Amino acid sequence: MSANGGTKAIVAALLANVGIAVTKFVAFLLTGSSSMLAEAIHSVADSGNQGLLLLGGKRAKREATPQHPFGYGRERYIYAFIVSIVLFSVGGLFALYEAYHKWSHKGGIDEWQWVPVTVLVAAIIMESFSLRTAIKESNLVRGNQSWVRFIRRAKAPELPVVLLEDLGALIGLVFALFGVGMTLITGNGEWDAAGTAAIGVLLVTIAIVLAIETKSLLLGEGAERHDLEAIEKAITEGPEVERIIHMKTLYLGPEELMVAAKIAVPPGDSAEDLARGINAVEARIRAAVPVARVIYLEPDVYSAAADQAGTGAAAHTAAPQPESGPGEAAERAGG
Repeated sequence: MSANGGTKAIVAALLANVGIAVTKFVAFLLTGSSSMLAEAIHSVADSGNQGLLLLGGKRAKREATPQHPFGYGRERYIYAFIVSIVLFSVGGLFALYEAYHKWSHKGGIDEWQWVPVTVLVAAIIMESFSLRTAIKESNLVRGNQSWVRFIRRAKAPELPVVLLEDLGALIGLVFALFGVGMTLITGNGEWDAAGTAAIGVLLVTIAIVLAIETKSLLLGEGAERHDLEAIEKAITEGPEVERIIHMKTLYLGPEELMVAAKIAVPPGDSAEDLARGINAVEARIRAAVPVARVIYLEPDVYSAAADQAGTGAAAHTAAPQPESGPGEAAERAGG
């Protein structure tokens, strides 16, 4: 659901940004407004970013290979990280440079004065529809999470990226409209430059937030607490497992979670019973957390002494101490 919803939101944002970029460039050529140029470059950057997200989603679907045995699901995170770099450099830094340039060459908007306002109002309307689509698709997977937690915890990067881009674009358009409007009213180009600078700061901030969150996904995140609890319950609720000795989880991609656990099984089970029990546990895990698609369970016999020692080992996996005779013991004591 998240993948399909993410694609729909990306396509909606891409179509809106391409149309908006063209109109903004036309407005800039007619008026020379720095806010219009910054917003046009912003829309171009956003269009490129949505193309990158679509490309990342397509490449992530490739089949696993011997060189990449867990597949390419995390490639979506790489492209989302590239998006943050593009937004920072092409969008944010360019807007800040253009604001500095405009401030140094203060000039009002003398021709086609109605064009930038018309374009910006139309862009706000189109961007609002794009943001509405992103919000609608996000609500399908957000659940009861707050928007901040959803952006920080979402494993599929596309929806948070599109949400932040659309929100940033909408706020940036308001900044541009304010700067252009004040320039038209006062004839002072500093207002246009100030609006451009505000756009630059906004884009740099959003890019940093995206980079931080995507970096966490690239490093590898484990399951959320509620999923961990569901997995632990699924493992231990049957007679096949006495307890979990230790367990680790890792997202291999937005819709693929790996579960690796050492489990304590009743002693004396035959190999056939052990295999049947592990299969039953795996089935319960997948039923409880459907994204848990890669599961490795290592059966062992629990040792309380090893657990208290903090080794996490089971009884027969703890390294045995070699037996020594009296002479060896005396030699070690005296040596």
